[in-house]
Amino acid sequence: MSNLGKRLKNVGPGALVAAAFIGPGTVTSCALSGANYGYTLLWAMLLSVISVIIMQSMAARLGIASKMGLGEALRTKFTSKGARVLIAILVIAAVFIGNIAYETGNVSGSIMGVQAAIPALANSKIVLAIVIGVVAFALLFSGSYKYVEKFLTALVVLMGVVFLVCAFASAPNWGEVFKGLFGFQAPDGSSWMTIAALMGTTVVPYNIYLHASSSAAKWADTNDVDEAIASSRLDCIISIGLGGLISMAIIICAGATMHAQGIEIASGAEMATSLQPLLGSWATVFFGIGLFAAGISSAITAPLSAAYASSGILGWGENMKSGKFKAFWIIVLAFGVIATCTLGASPTQIILFAQAANAFLLPITGILLLIVANDKKIMGKFANKTWYNVLVVLVICLFLFIAARNMTAFVTSLQALIAG
Repeated sequence: MSNLGKRLKNVGPGALVAAAFIGPGTVTSCALSGANYGYTLLWAMLLSVISVIIMQSMAARLGIASKMGLGEALRTKFTSKGARVLIAILVIAAVFIGNIAYETGNVSGSIMGVQAAIPALANSKIVLAIVIGVVAFALLFSGSYKYVEKFLTALVVLMGVVFLVCAFASAPNWGEVFKGLFGFQAPDGSSWMTIAALMGTTVVPYNIYLHASSSAAKWADTNDVDEAIASSRLDCIISIGLGGLISMAIIICAGATMHAQGIEIASGAEMATSLQPLLGSWATVFFGIGLFAAGISSAITAPLSAAYASSGILGWGENMKSGKFKAFWIIVLAFGVIATCTLGASPTQIILFAQAANAFLLPITGILLLIVANDKKIMGKFANKTWYNVLVVLVICLFLFIAARNMTAFVTSLQALIAG
């Protein structure tokens, strides 16, 4: 088998990341972007995909070279008790706050997908939230990384088929699409909330922990670290690139249909309505399946990554079958289900808020990853090169700018969410 063939065979951790960020938050944020602004904000998704490849490639390299997840690597880097306590607080707070909000969006989005496909369940939010929580619980409780990886990879393929077909069937104006990719325009002040949501739903802080740990697990027994890192880099480009195409496809589809028709999105059924001229009576079922798949995939990866990060930083190891490890993901999953059942805000409002919150949390995780990736005691010859550091700093600065620019809209959204 050729080197390329071997590397393609090792596609996995990148697909796990793609399955994680193509959740209902991505579907909703991208659909809102397309419905409200047409193709204008495609540039934000393009920048997000480039940024996530840069950050996730570094995370994967850390996992392979050090045989540790980011949490464990931070514990190795910071040896004094005071530093470890401070870093542990930062990591656990950032991951848990982000993941609980994200998980709420995941469960809410999954419900939207089911209700779009089966309208008779429109008033069964609590029952559906519990069922979705039980399904995610069962998959995570199996404790098998390979099983979870294969299941989520299959869901990425399913989502790809659903949303790419929708995009091409909507017959968009490709000239306008190209203009949106490189236009770098923000039509009005409120668009910055959507821009932050698009970036926050793609470059997700918890995925950095997930990718480092899953790469360490996948290549734990490798004797050729250089080849493993090359394989992981190709995995990132293919899997995350596909994830980016799926996200752009949703924006394009919404821009070609919802934006033109002036449809306001408040539920999965309304998202699917615009596809009826293309797919007929199967539109809601088709779209609902894609949205449900997106929700289940992210409902699994959010708690999993929270467990990886928290267990690693506390020095408890990263064994999926460990009782302490399971306790972390159970807490995140439970909070997501409970919040979905109790919050009065609309699902789209919850999801948009969760994605925007991630844009604030990314710089913290990015800086911690950058510190560890430059430590030669941990990384050896695979520590960051100067040019790579420049790229990472640019990504972090980009998100700091977006977070600052979005502060007013974010606070307003938080107040609306609390008010219900």
